[in-house]
Amino acid sequence: MNYKIKEINIDAGELTVILNVKDAKEMGVRSLERVKLITPKKTITAVVETTSTFVKEGEVGMLSKAYEELHGAESVNIVPTEKPHSVELIKHKIDGHALTAEEIREIITDIASHNLTDIELTAYVMANQLQGMNLDETTWLTKAMVETGDTIELDKSPVFDFHSIGGAPGNKITLLVVPIVAAAGLLIPKTSSRAISSACGTADIFETIARVSLSIEEIKTITEKIGGVIAWGGNVNFAPADDVIIRVEYPLSLDPYSQLIASVMAKKKAVGADYFLLDIPIGPGTKVTENDLANKYAHDFIEIGRRLDMHVECAITYGGQPIGKHVGPLLEAKEAMMCLEGKAPSTSVVEKSVAMAGILLEMGGIHNGKQLAREILDSGKALAKFREILEAQDGNPNLKSEDILPGQYKADILAPSDGYVIFLDNKKLVRVARAAGSPKDKGAGLVFLKKRGEKVDSGQPMFEIYADNKHKLDEAVNLSNMIKPYQVEGMIIAHIPGPGRSVPLHK
Repeated sequence: MNYKIKEINIDAGELTVILNVKDAKEMGVRSLERVKLITPKKTITAVVETTSTFVKEGEVGMLSKAYEELHGAESVNIVPTEKPHSVELIKHKIDGHALTAEEIREIITDIASHNLTDIELTAYVMANQLQGMNLDETTWLTKAMVETGDTIELDKSPVFDFHSIGGAPGNKITLLVVPIVAAAGLLIPKTSSRAISSACGTADIFETIARVSLSIEEIKTITEKIGGVIAWGGNVNFAPADDVIIRVEYPLSLDPYSQLIASVMAKKKAVGADYFLLDIPIGPGTKVTENDLANKYAHDFIEIGRRLDMHVECAITYGGQPIGKHVGPLLEAKEAMMCLEGKAPSTSVVEKSVAMAGILLEMGGIHNGKQLAREILDSGKALAKFREILEAQDGNPNLKSEDILPGQYKADILAPSDGYVIFLDNKKLVRVARAAGSPKDKGAGLVFLKKRGEKVDSGQPMFEIYADNKHKLDEAVNLSNMIKPYQVEGMIIAHIPGPGRSVPLHK
C-alpha cells in the first residue's frame, strides 16, 4: 500500500516511522518492529512506533533522519521485514562467544546504518561491557569501524596524534599539546570527542571559542597549512558507528574496555596517524584505577597499533585529583588560555602538557623534546600557533583569557572544619559539575580554590560552582552537600583513649 508521508521534525538516533494503530494492525507489525520503506529511488529499513491520533490512516509519520534518507519523497510503499541478523550475533556475544571478523563487521555496518534500535544498541554495549573482546575481535572491530566510514589522507607526512583515555576532570591539555607540537613543525590533525562519562570532552571545551564542526576537507586544509587542528570527530564520517554507540553509552556512563580501544584507534587510523601517543590517567575515581589495568591498556593499544601499522606509545599519568583548577567547557577554555599566556593558575596543566608534547616531539625524531616543548610554550610560539588555529576555525584570534566568562550564577562550597584537603573525589566532582549543567551548559563547572595537601580553615571556600541558571546551581550545591566530594582532616585523624578514668584537675 502507498502511504502519504508526514514529516515530523524530531531528530531521533534511529530511523523511525510512526503508523496509525489500525494501519499497523492490518500490516501485522507492532511497536519496535521493522518495516521496509520503498520509493522509486531508495529503500530503507525503519523502526515502527504506533499512534491512534498523531497520524491518520493512510499516513506515515517520518522522523527527521528517516525523512532525510528518502530525500523528501511525498509517498512511500511499506512492507514488514525481519530484524537484522546482527541482533542474533549480539545475543551470541551476550552468551559469551567470540565473534568472527565477518560477524563484527555485520554488527558495525548495521550500527553505522542506524539499523538497530536503542534497545539493541544497549544490548551490544552491555555485551561488550560484561563479556569483553579478545585482541583479535578488538582488531576486527577497529578495522570495521574504519571501513564503514570516511578517511583522510594528508599530502604531507608523517602524521602525529594524541588522545587521553579520560577519567581525570580538568584534563584540557589538548589545547596546549596541539599548538606546541604544531609550532615545532609536526602535523597533528586532532579530532576530539564530546563527554561520555566526564564533565566535558575536548570538543565541548574548544567549541566555546572556535568552530569544531569541520568537514574532512577543512581538517585536511587547516592541518597542512597551520600544522594542527582541533575538531569534533562526530561531525565527520570517521568511524560513524562510534558516535551512535556513544549516544547509548553516555546516559549509562559506560565505556567498555574493547570498545574504548577500538573507538580511539579507529579514529586515529581514519586521520592517517603514523605516530600516536595515548595518555592513561591513573588514580582513584578515574577510568583506570590500578597500575595493572593501566599496563594492560598500554600493552593492548600498542599491539593493536602494530596490527594497524601505527607506532603507538603510552604515558601513564597522575590522575588522582583534577588536572588544574577549572572543570567545565568555558572554564577549561579559560584556564588553557591562561596557561598559553603564561598566567597558569596551576602548574599541573603546564607540566603535563609539556611532558606529553615532549614525548610526541621525540617520537618525531626531535631530541630533548620536553625541553623544546617548554621553550615553545614559554616563548609565546605556542600561543601564536593557537591563535592561528583559532582564526582558521572561525574563532577570535585576539581572544584573551579574561574575555572567557563562566556562568552567571555562582556558589561557594565551604570547608566543614580546619585542616588539610586530603582527598578530592573525581567521580563525585564530575557528578556535581554535570548537575550544574556541564557539558551542555557551556558556563557550568567548578573552580578549585584548594586542592590535595593544601591547608583550609573552617568556613573558607574550597571550590566554586558555576551554572547558567539558578535552578541547576541549587541542584549542584545540594548534591555537593549530600555526597561531599572532598575530605578535610586535621593533623590528628583520630584520638583513641586508653582504659581508665582521666586524672581530675587539681584545684
